[in-house]
Amino acid sequence: MNAPTPAAHLAPDVQARPVPQAFIDALKARFGDNCSTALVIREQHGRDESAFAPVPPPSAVIFAECTQDVADAVKLASQYQVPVIPFGVGSSLEGHLLAVQGGISIDLTRMNKVLSINAEDLTVTVQPGVTRKQLNEEIKSTGLFFPIDPGADATIGGMSATRASGTNAVRYGTMRENVLALEVVTASGEIIRTGTRAKKSSAGYDLTRLFVGSEGTLGVMTEVTVRLYPLPEAISAAICSFPSIESAVKTVIQTIQLGVPIARVELIDHNTVRMVNAYAKLGLREEALLLMEFHGSPAGVKEQAETVQEIASEHGGNAFEWATTPEERTRLWTARHNAYFAALQSKPGCRAISTDTCVPISRLADCLLDSVAETDASGVPYFLVGHVGDGNFHFGYLIDPENPQEREIAETLNHKLVNRALSLGGTCTGEHGIGLHKMDFLVTEAGEGAVNMMRTLKQALDPHNIMNPGKIFR
Repeated sequence: MNAPTPAAHLAPDVQARPVPQAFIDALKARFGDNCSTALVIREQHGRDESAFAPVPPPSAVIFAECTQDVADAVKLASQYQVPVIPFGVGSSLEGHLLAVQGGISIDLTRMNKVLSINAEDLTVTVQPGVTRKQLNEEIKSTGLFFPIDPGADATIGGMSATRASGTNAVRYGTMRENVLALEVVTASGEIIRTGTRAKKSSAGYDLTRLFVGSEGTLGVMTEVTVRLYPLPEAISAAICSFPSIESAVKTVIQTIQLGVPIARVELIDHNTVRMVNAYAKLGLREEALLLMEFHGSPAGVKEQAETVQEIASEHGGNAFEWATTPEERTRLWTARHNAYFAALQSKPGCRAISTDTCVPISRLADCLLDSVAETDASGVPYFLVGHVGDGNFHFGYLIDPENPQEREIAETLNHKLVNRALSLGGTCTGEHGIGLHKMDFLVTEAGEGAVNMMRTLKQALDPHNIMNPGKIFR
């Protein structure tokens, strides 16, 4: 786990609000044993996978089991004007869960039921605590699957809140495209529904899209309806090594621009391949590596794979290795799924500062190659992975948490990377969200006017500023 590390410039602005004892007493009276003030429980719910310095934990944790539990907890919080932070599995990376203004955490992991499977309509409705792996396990008998895969076994509620994506986004899109409807508890404790199971609607403001990506700052999601997709008739995976990152990236760009419907295409740089080999006892060539997956009919998959292999060969790609069985595909994808933990073990005691930029595919080489050169020159060890099929990539700068100079170098590299991505028409975050770490970047990207409009929406929907306050903008 990427435990919090101390650094002055990563210390959030902590301005805890008072939490009256009368409020805690009211919570205990309503929730009984499902309200905990035990320090160990509060600390567990007061941290995520970000590298922020420690922040005092919430004053209490509510374990919600139904929508009414959430509504009652929020109503009490609204009455006492106490902050509320929704909690899934704690895998967010940008400080989303930190109680920078105090308050309570509402743990939604017990709300983990699949409520309705509508296979004929390719939709499913779930409670927010259902994880993506659990969902796919429960629907596998229908011949359908849910494709969004951010890596971690995150909850559907958390993935909706951060507008997550991951390895399959190049073909299936992100949570933005795949959430059809929501049930939400608003800041007043009212229960509302947005959207329907219909594939489209022109009925008023698109409130579903407003809440998806709001990072818990506008309400608490208590039901989520998402799209499902037929399991492909055939799946083939491949890895291919390249003499340079540039040749790998050019292969990806040409593949996407030719319209090849590739399902996954992930980049791992030579540093990361070396780390994964040591961690997982693999024998991959220690060069830049693309991991690819093709979905469709047997003939379609064969055609896609042959096209990409031809493109890769033109750019020096070699050592193709194919896999068609689930076991073989799992083995090939081990490198990608182990990258984070392999990197942490490569430098004992280190911590990772993760980046999350995304650029138009035509500018991917410009952004990525300049950033690699800059990072190599810095001397900071790093790993590099990317969902490069949609222009999204991540550096992980490996630093000594006790060395402020290393932290400063890593943050400087991150700033340069984000500014480069913005100058190329990209974004400061492709999938992690703003949280605490990217608030200044949001102003640069969207402009003060747009951020002020967000503040106006927040004020209108949450006049007491109790929903995960201190996140997205100041």
